[in-house]
Amino acid sequence: MSTPAYTTRPDRLELGEGVRWTGQEVVLVDLLLGRLLKALEDPAAPLEPLAQLPFPIGAVAPVAGRPGTWIAAADTGVCLLTPGATTWLARPEDGATRRMRMNDAVADPSGRFWAGSMGYDADEDAGSLYRVDHDGTVVRVLDGITIPNGPAFTPDGKGMYLADTARGVIRRHPVDPDTGALGTPEVFASVDDGSPDGMTVDSEGALWAAVWGTGTVRRYLADGTPDRVLRLPASRPAGVCLEHDVLHITTARLGLADPRPEDGAVFSVRVDVPGTPTPAFRLHDTATVPPLLPGEPA
Repeated sequence: MSTPAYTTRPDRLELGEGVRWTGQEVVLVDLLLGRLLKALEDPAAPLEPLAQLPFPIGAVAPVAGRPGTWIAAADTGVCLLTPGATTWLARPEDGATRRMRMNDAVADPSGRFWAGSMGYDADEDAGSLYRVDHDGTVVRVLDGITIPNGPAFTPDGKGMYLADTARGVIRRHPVDPDTGALGTPEVFASVDDGSPDGMTVDSEGALWAAVWGTGTVRRYLADGTPDRVLRLPASRPAGVCLEHDVLHITTARLGLADPRPEDGAVFSVRVDVPGTPTPAFRLHDTATVPPLLPGEPA
């Protein structure tokens, strides 16, 4: 276990999640407060607000060919965001027997968007995983998950890692890149001293995972072998991404009775294996998606 020299940004987030490098910028969310934020190149600069929503937002991906447009896992479904406009693709968790919200999400190398849902009270088995196809259709592909985190994809798009955080397990699912169909999963890693949260895959195919409750980020080789552990001065790391060879880590103050000064901070540290940008969501021109209209109700 190592404690390298981190750069720490001045902001403190309630629940920092969904950190992504798009190739042009690093974005992240303060999930329960509905804030979409941008991390400027100057690590001493405050995070720049991109959107303030009246509901939780779990994570976003850029939409290819639509500058300034994001696809977001938010509130009870999936929507497209531009400044001042929200267009819902679907709200699959509306009307659930439990109070639900969306959680982590990411686009895969084929340009589909994958988003998890969970109960506000982390109700056992209440969560699901949804796939958004190129035509804008939102499909439930997995259920019976308590707190889905990730997913994270291998560089070739043929493997998906998904954490069931409450159960302390990360599973690896085969993926058909042409159709988005999932194969039979296998347990990739189990965590017995904390809860696996946000994840990313580097250029060597190794998985980096934030482990909530332990103050650590862990790297696993592609065969599941634990490789290294980074120690943070914050107990609840929640999200990770790689911007070239810089690992960005979000953390949370949520639920801490006596948070330490760096709980909720965004950390950055250089590592020896780079990553690649998060893919964009690719929405086909023929998709039957309503136009983005300023002032459309959220």
